[in-house]
Amino acid sequence: MVKTFQKYLPNKCHRTYSCVHCRAHLANHDELISKSFQGSQGRAYLFNDVVNVGCGPAEERVLLTGLHAVADIFCECCKTTLGWKYEHAFESSQKYKEGKFIIELAHMIKDNGWE
Repeated sequence: MVKTFQKYLPNKCHRTYSCVHCRAHLANHDELISKSFQGSQGRAYLFNDVVNVGCGPAEERVLLTGLHAVADIFCECCKTTLGWKYEHAFESSQKYKEGKFIIELAHMIKDNGWE
């Protein structure tokens, strides 16, 4: 069995998002691009970069904004599916999403310094 070591965001990242199931750090607030996304289980956020996340195989899916190649992402610590990563956008207006991550609000909480 392979042991996965958890990455912790530095203390200077005073506002972070964590996995609601195991509290592993997922993203720094500075990596948040948009709060205006829809996941399969409700609202979701788009992030530029995330940590402690594994990626499944890419597959083509028709989403609200058209056809995309996406890969499901999961928490490396508890293995819960969190959302997906945009691998490829087939429409030019959606290219900005490539390489970015969707995390559904149902699977994350705000940690450290939120008021």
